[in-house]
Amino acid sequence: MIRHRRLAAVFCLVAVLGLSACSGIGTRGKPDDGARKVKPAKKPNIVFVLTDDLSWNLIAHMPQVLGMQREGLTFDDFLMADSLCCTSRATIFTGRYPHNTGVRTNFPPDGGHQVFKANGGEQASFAPLLQKAGYRTALLGKYMNGYRPHDTQGGPGPYVPPGWTEWYVTGNGYPEYNYNMNENGRIVPYGSRPQDYLTDVLAAKGLDFIRRAQASSQPFFMEISTFAPHGPFIPAPRHAGKFPTLRAPRSLSFNEADIRDKPSWLRSHGLLRKPGIARIDAGFRDRVRMVQSVDEMIGRIRTTLKQSGLDRDTYVMFGSDNGFHMGEHRLAGGKMTAFDTDIRVPYIVVGPGVPPGHRVGESAQNTDLAPTFLELGGVRPPPATDGRSLVPFLRGGRPPDWRQTALVEHVKPPPSPEDPDRQDSLPGAPTTYNALRNDDLLYVEYANGEREYYDRRRDPHELNNIVRTLPEQRRRHLSDLLYALTHCTGETCTTAGRSR
Repeated sequence: MIRHRRLAAVFCLVAVLGLSACSGIGTRGKPDDGARKVKPAKKPNIVFVLTDDLSWNLIAHMPQVLGMQREGLTFDDFLMADSLCCTSRATIFTGRYPHNTGVRTNFPPDGGHQVFKANGGEQASFAPLLQKAGYRTALLGKYMNGYRPHDTQGGPGPYVPPGWTEWYVTGNGYPEYNYNMNENGRIVPYGSRPQDYLTDVLAAKGLDFIRRAQASSQPFFMEISTFAPHGPFIPAPRHAGKFPTLRAPRSLSFNEADIRDKPSWLRSHGLLRKPGIARIDAGFRDRVRMVQSVDEMIGRIRTTLKQSGLDRDTYVMFGSDNGFHMGEHRLAGGKMTAFDTDIRVPYIVVGPGVPPGHRVGESAQNTDLAPTFLELGGVRPPPATDGRSLVPFLRGGRPPDWRQTALVEHVKPPPSPEDPDRQDSLPGAPTTYNALRNDDLLYVEYANGEREYYDRRRDPHELNNIVRTLPEQRRRHLSDLLYALTHCTGETCTTAGRSR
């Protein structure tokens, strides 16, 4: 009976707003009149550089990325549907929220590569659709947590998922050295020499792919997915001594003085002491050092595209799968929270028709990446896609009826010695939650019944949890909207997201 009443309330919410999914209003990915003015002459090439745990506070130390901002478009409010590696990547590949991919953690039974594969995620990925549309596709670097290069998955040799023309992927690349790479079904070992540094290896392979693609009339999609700057924070030798005096930024939320208003999982954290802050500063320096090789790779990619004449037909997108906190709200190093440090990440695009120096304030999500790549490739996104194409933004326009509220959802993973994010799932990490996030607010409902509400306009650092001041009617509205989004699929996600 309670569920029926809840569903009735959600349907009423949608009906009152006039947002019926069958109304035909705001067709997914359809650009407005202003967005039709600039179109590439042919199917464009796409280069997607996806980093691991790269936060906004690292961008100031990446001159090539800063150059992309000057020459292209920046999404200022790009949000992760879940700030956790495997869940984020499953969403990136499919355009579906975690509650629809079924990938909720990094390892089985609730996540990891095997769950993604078993749930049909590889077939639902954008890669097979682009390949069918005539694209040469390549994935380099990191795939999904739990993927092992040697695994055959019942086949005659090391497994390569469907949809990828070329495959250069490793499993445990976090230390940047001493890894095995599945190179198109052949296992190649790499050691501890300076030239084996993983980010540099990926850069070289990416440049080789671009140069070979120049001789073909076939468009290409290349994703270079680095392990940098994920822990254990190992920079390339040439960068190891740089930035000796750099400290982690001291925002207003750094080592937050009063957390009595916070949920119980956070109230258990004491103030950070000098040794802990020193470790945070050292980690931040190494993260900045790590992204120097990523930044150099971006510069080399863009130079190679320009020298080959491919830059006029190629979109280059730079982004991250998660943010990362270091000292904010008394939290040492990690992710998984609903705070902006963890869910809001850089996304920057250059390419044909992209307005230089332009910034987009609307909320985009990692659900939007797959439909964006597909529309650029001339492919209609599948009906089960929860996100919407960002292409109209890339062409200087704005899609009609864009989302007003984004969904963030997270299932607390059990600690595992194999999990590279295990430090974030220990006691004192956020419990399972669902959240709403827009330019006005952050509203969080935890599985244990606790709630958070932050007025983001007055309190952008999310310091004061004022959920107790919410009028009951407003609280019920937010709770009903959250319920609608956590139960949406496809076009109903677009419909629900238009409310605030």
